[in-house]
Amino acid sequence: MKNIIVDNKNDGKKVVTFLLNQFNKLTPGTVHKALRNKDIRINNVKINENVTISSGDTITIYIKDEFLEDKYSFEINEKMIVYDDENIVIVNKPKEISVQSDSSEIGIDKYLREYYSNDDIKPCHRLDRNTSGLIIFSKNETANSAMLATIKDHGIKKYYRALVYGTPKQKTATLKAYLFKDSKNSRVIIADTKKKGYQEIITKYQLLNKNDDGTSLLEVELITGKTHQIRAHLAHIGLPIIGDGKYGINSVNKQFKKKYQELESYKITFENVSKPLDYLNGKTVKT
Repeated sequence: MKNIIVDNKNDGKKVVTFLLNQFNKLTPGTVHKALRNKDIRINNVKINENVTISSGDTITIYIKDEFLEDKYSFEINEKMIVYDDENIVIVNKPKEISVQSDSSEIGIDKYLREYYSNDDIKPCHRLDRNTSGLIIFSKNETANSAMLATIKDHGIKKYYRALVYGTPKQKTATLKAYLFKDSKNSRVIIADTKKKGYQEIITKYQLLNKNDDGTSLLEVELITGKTHQIRAHLAHIGLPIIGDGKYGINSVNKQFKKKYQELESYKITFENVSKPLDYLNGKTVKT
């Protein structure tokens, strides 16, 4: 059980949104179940609907303490910051945190804004919640526009390390296929031939190491950058990433005792960056 007093900045929000923003392990399903069971009270009155809250309200929630850990337990530390200047910051994002905040979770972008006392900080690209590695954030609008233009024009190269189940037939290859984003089911589908609604994807890989346990370590370069591209594309050719619960093999994940995909964005090379960030050209940043 926990009591929370609503502050001014949360005045007018829905109670479900408010609670999801407060606690790291709460899910919409858990909150709605608590509402159905009348395990949430506002000013000591039981509620069973997603009502609007007001500043000064006291919300009492009768949910197990394990779900009520404070979201703000996460902190930015100097080891996470691998590059920093007046225009951009590159962060080595850990797993289990999103890049960008939304109505259900606080992302690393919010922590960076607080760390630098700069509300203009924005992510310039994305990384899956449980993929670790390098993310570029802009510190001002000029830098944001320049970096977005650079990424659109393929002015930077992004490299990943992926631990996969199996061994590729070729030590190095450029894979081409077509991807369809199934937003309803929060996944993508890969096809070898062009179909309506599918977009071309290109993924390069190089075998770094073949392991005795049946796994292989690959370096992967994204030529196109679509949702879940690396995870789905490698699974499509029979090389699922260890720990990937969406595109991998559950029995293999259990065998290796991996909860999240073994995928890391470990290197970024700046090749043709738009002005005024062209001073970055020729620079490589690694984890």
